Amino acid sequence: MAELITQPVVMTGEGWADYRLLDSGNGRKLEQYGERRFIRPEAQAMWSPRLSEWDASGEFVPGSDEDGGGRWHHAERVPSGWPIGWRDVRFVAQCTPFRHLGFFPDMAPVWDWMREQLAGKPNATSLNLFGYTGVGSLALSECGPVTHVDASKKSVNQGKDNAALSKMEDRTIRWIVDDAAKFTAREVRREKRYDGIILDPPKFGRGPGGEVWRIEAGLPDLVGDCRALLDEDSKFLFLTAYAVRMSSLALGGLLAEKLKGLPGKIEHGELAVREYGDDGRLLPTAIFARWSNG
Repeated sequence: MAELITQPVVMTGEGWADYRLLDSGNGRKLEQYGERRFIRPEAQAMWSPRLSEWDASGEFVPGSDEDGGGRWHHAERVPSGWPIGWRDVRFVAQCTPFRHLGFFPDMAPVWDWMREQLAGKPNATSLNLFGYTGVGSLALSECGPVTHVDASKKSVNQGKDNAALSKMEDRTIRWIVDDAAKFTAREVRREKRYDGIILDPPKFGRGPGGEVWRIEAGLPDLVGDCRALLDEDSKFLFLTAYAVRMSSLALGGLLAEKLKGLPGKIEHGELAVREYGDDGRLLPTAIFARWSNG
């Protein structure tokens, strides 16, 4: 039976050529995406910035609503999208209405970790639920067939465009527009199995048919269905959560209950990004729990 490791783990993103966290503080962060710099709100940056001035192409200014809202203010003309990359994956960065830039850079160490779990397992199958614009799916496609599921047709089409940009159109990726929970339940009825599953659910969302998703209510049953898609030869399940009032230990406890009967271990902790420079402060961004077998 998988052992729950209670000591938390920090998975740290170090940045790379096309992305860096340059500075943070006073509830904001300064990041570089290719040749452009942007300022975004970051509640966990409670300290003071290291740099005296921030020069950026634009800034997302949040509205008064705690749960969202706000708009971009640009200091210069910014294109609707521009190509950047991570390892062998190419994708489009863009200023979205949701304050991010079309992907989540703090997931970079997760993409590496998932590849490591599947290394040495030929033609490994993966399921990416809430897959968004497909960067994680393209990273996993190096290891074998991927099923990518997202409720947004626009996001799935962006994933296909990113596959073309990466010259990975020939890789086996199923691009599916569907509600993640409903799709997973159908896969259970079909008696499908996967070698790896990544879950990156939002706090709140709606499916293509108007289905309402709330993480506290929907996550236990979804993880339970994911358990039915894994067996003792599967390699991992990785679960992340952003902007929620829960601890990583709670996520770990959920996996320990729902993945009962599987070998391996369950760990939990935080995702963080290291600032570029000598100080190397860590900015926490999300909590996670992961099951691994190997």
